[in-house]
Amino acid sequence: TVSIGIDRLAQLITMLSSLGRTTARMGLRARAMSSSATFDLSGSFELHNLESGPNTTVEYSKDDLMKQFELMYTMRRMEITCDNEYKARNIRGFCHLYDGQEAVATGIQTSLDAEDSWVTSYRCHCVALARGGSVEKIVGELFGNACGMSKGKGGSMHFYSKKNGFFGGHGIVGAQVPVANGLAFAHKYKAKPGEPMNVSIGCYGDGAANQGQIWESANMAALWKLPMIFCIENNHYGMGTSIDRHSSINDYYKMGNAIPGIRIDGMNVLATTEGMRFVKEYCASGNGPMYVEMMTYRYHGHSMSDPGTTYRNREEIAFTRSTRDPLEFIKKSIIDAGFADAEELKGIEKRIRKSVQEEVKKAKESPKPAPESLMQHVFAVDLESDQSEMPSHIRMPDHAKSYWASGKAD
Repeated sequence: TVSIGIDRLAQLITMLSSLGRTTARMGLRARAMSSSATFDLSGSFELHNLESGPNTTVEYSKDDLMKQFELMYTMRRMEITCDNEYKARNIRGFCHLYDGQEAVATGIQTSLDAEDSWVTSYRCHCVALARGGSVEKIVGELFGNACGMSKGKGGSMHFYSKKNGFFGGHGIVGAQVPVANGLAFAHKYKAKPGEPMNVSIGCYGDGAANQGQIWESANMAALWKLPMIFCIENNHYGMGTSIDRHSSINDYYKMGNAIPGIRIDGMNVLATTEGMRFVKEYCASGNGPMYVEMMTYRYHGHSMSDPGTTYRNREEIAFTRSTRDPLEFIKKSIIDAGFADAEELKGIEKRIRKSVQEEVKKAKESPKPAPESLMQHVFAVDLESDQSEMPSHIRMPDHAKSYWASGKAD
């Protein structure tokens, strides 16, 4: 196992070398101003079937970069807290953590509009947070409490917020992509002639990239020129299998064949933001779909049941943390731009840690869902309100305890 890990570490160093060099130098090439700075993104993007790509020089305001830092640090603290609560057995069942990949969700959120649609996999806590959720509602859902985002009945893999354009959280590998494709169809159908369309993004991991339903969705999206973004969050492992062992194609941004694609440094929030701005503009203008490959890394194992060190070694994880950590990168960018110093950032981190602790405490104090709520939200009265109706019959494991609307067995 150790030798395999060392070989894999060497492969990662080679694969990420060009993007890593860009990340390392970017903060040093920032031009400080009173309230904004210019950053160089050269080498952050690789293109497929595109004549031009994102800007390689971007200007960022202090407020925008500080907001992104606060969101990313909140994501990190929330996921670390979930790790601790799971180990304390306050969270049960499946639990897939996102720490290490924060720059991906933050860049996407910054670039999307509220009316755009976002669907992702079961690794969805931080996407739910970015799309308008709160730590209390997210952790409350993991506890199975009534304050949860899905009222305590969904758990780790099933977050949802229609009002915020977030359509899950899906537990089946790759199943979210056809849903996102359908939302892209709806956006094109509803678009006003001559105006930009809203877009739909379906995020999935490298392990899902060869799913048949994704290929079918890509074919439909290309034929009908849907405003659909196929976003592969390439964290280099499909569960415990490295990409070179589970996929014959490692350049995932080229998997759409005729569909244009772009590879983005997913550990660099400046690159993910500018890259997704470009992708959204392309798809919203009626050009059809695009494949996006975010080069990223997860620090935890596939899920909490996976220690993450049987198929990779600790040196590989430590190498990525020390050279490409998305939070350390944005902190360095902020300091180099003159937006804040290290002590100011420590103060913000302290405030966020306290806020996360307070929200987790409130989530713990929430009661469990009432027994009668089990039958709610099975059928909807209509598609606009939150009203639901009871089905006429729900069979329980113990048939004698089944539910009948009439109050008695037929």
